[in-house]
Amino acid sequence: MSYIHFDKTQLINLNYSLEREIIRSNRSGAYTSTSIICCNTRKYHGLLVVPQPKIDSQSHVMLSTVHETVIQHGASFNLGISKFPGNYSPRGHKYLEDFDSEPIPKLTYRVGGVLLEKELILDTNRDRLMIRYTLLDAHSPTKIRIQPFLAFRGYHDLCKANTHINKKFKRAPNGAIFHLYDKYDPLYLQVSKKVEFVPAPDWYYNVEYILERERGYDYQEDLYVPGYFEFEIEKGESVIFSAGLTEADPKTRQNAFEKEIARRIPRSNFVNCLKNSAGQFLRQRDGDTRVIAGYPWFGWWGRDTFVAAPGLTLTTGDSKTFLDIMDTMSRDLKGPLFPNVGSGVTTNMNSIDAPLWYFWALQQYIKYTGDSKTIKDRYLGKMKGIIEGYLNGTDFNIHVLENGLVYGGEEGKALTWMDAVTPDGPVTPRIGCPVEIQALWYNALCFYYELTGDEDIASHAAKISNTFEKEFWSEEHGYLADYIDGEEKDWAIRPNMIFATSLPYVMLSDDKCDAVLETAKSKLLTTRGMRSLSPDDPAYKGYYFGDQISRDQAYHNGTVWVWPLGHFVEGYIRLHGKSSANFINKIVKGFDGVMTQYGVGAVAEIYDGDPPHRPKGAISQAWSVSELLRMMDLVKKI
Repeated sequence: MSYIHFDKTQLINLNYSLEREIIRSNRSGAYTSTSIICCNTRKYHGLLVVPQPKIDSQSHVMLSTVHETVIQHGASFNLGISKFPGNYSPRGHKYLEDFDSEPIPKLTYRVGGVLLEKELILDTNRDRLMIRYTLLDAHSPTKIRIQPFLAFRGYHDLCKANTHINKKFKRAPNGAIFHLYDKYDPLYLQVSKKVEFVPAPDWYYNVEYILERERGYDYQEDLYVPGYFEFEIEKGESVIFSAGLTEADPKTRQNAFEKEIARRIPRSNFVNCLKNSAGQFLRQRDGDTRVIAGYPWFGWWGRDTFVAAPGLTLTTGDSKTFLDIMDTMSRDLKGPLFPNVGSGVTTNMNSIDAPLWYFWALQQYIKYTGDSKTIKDRYLGKMKGIIEGYLNGTDFNIHVLENGLVYGGEEGKALTWMDAVTPDGPVTPRIGCPVEIQALWYNALCFYYELTGDEDIASHAAKISNTFEKEFWSEEHGYLADYIDGEEKDWAIRPNMIFATSLPYVMLSDDKCDAVLETAKSKLLTTRGMRSLSPDDPAYKGYYFGDQISRDQAYHNGTVWVWPLGHFVEGYIRLHGKSSANFINKIVKGFDGVMTQYGVGAVAEIYDGDPPHRPKGAISQAWSVSELLRMMDLVKKI
């Protein structure tokens, strides 16, 4: 039995199987995502979801799903499953025998004497999905019929039946070409053996996505089924169905499929699952290399990119991809600011910390490679521009105060990573001097001085160092304020103070670092990461659920995040050295169980603050995966 495996009793139990999803992406930005029984539960699910640069560079669901039918002696057995109002139909999950994830998603169906295997894989560099059907056993002549369900819509949207659709199609080798709307790329559906496409156009109305309903969004859509492909299959034979934006050669599909399997890191254990997952966040398209912040609905984010890039690349020895990411992001720098949210052609720059994480990411490169010359040659000018921009003042009221602290924020804006916003405004605005921004600013100044010996920069670093403890530390509380705005100091216990203990350059004394970490350990640490607020706080929310507003209010007020755990661990190791190894290893190994939950083989964005800390948010998050990889590396190097 492989590391990730589900048996029949688990698969036919919809309460169990629909809570577990698969996500696979490739380097071109395409992805495949659905539940482990191939019933879509989100509008973001789809077998082929790809960028459409001619429209908006967002991801678009082209092929939503397929329903397969096994035909013997004139009797038909439909293996598909979709949710419609009041019922699931056709309920093909009842034929499932098992699900295996090694090395790619593999489902096995038993229909009487028929044993059929279905495997899914994406072409690494092309916008193409391949599904391989292998008839493992059969006692009578067998046919397979494949019905494609087409969407051709943005992944944030839903499709509705309309008269604008182009129902015409063109023949392709062993398949057909569909071009439902002019603005879209055509979709090529092909089979690896001789087959005819049988046109039988129809709309399937009110397909439901149960998780969108739970999240308070529109959850019904209409999908277009243009007809079906039907072919005979013999015992022991494999036939490949491909869906792509360019024509494939049917004769090469078997070989292409095997080559793709050979490129995969086996998901044979926890570490390999993380490494495999790490590669899925890297997108190389049109000369850019970017980090997708999370699947299925995130694009690339500046802050997430700099936090995640070292763990995704440097821990696996891929320094070239790291530099490609930093080169791409460096081109996006506008003044001293990086885009915070990047997805498609629209970006916004409202991040006070992304430029400072840029310094930290570059420090990690030097730490892993020892190569400071490349950093100086490529990025020193960018770093200088960021520092000067903060010193001179820039957008969103970001500027350096007389005492050396960085101030930022304005009404209606959330500039730190705690950036949830409801119609009433930011949930945690943190206008003023947030604690982690001071730690990051000091670290950036010291790093720049390390590279250049610039004494003016050293004096700015000394100024904030002299101010920081005096302003943020409280003997009474025994930890750091979360932010300061004039005379007002916020004493909510949040993970933001951890960064003052973990960065390469630290302003706090060891005894105060220890006090901060012990407070975080007792109030924030869970088996799934760090709570975003102490349970003792009246504003604490232990469960992340409900509509958008309810979820946003909980997002940074108790919800557990994995990524700050990396800095808790780094700070802890810095203080306790080898004696911390068992404690850290226990934390890391505790994540082994998540590989068969939620996003199978991946790590979720967030978890509930209260036990049992159920996974929530995006099913696979870049900085969750990256920081676990970095934590394992930190322990290894103690």
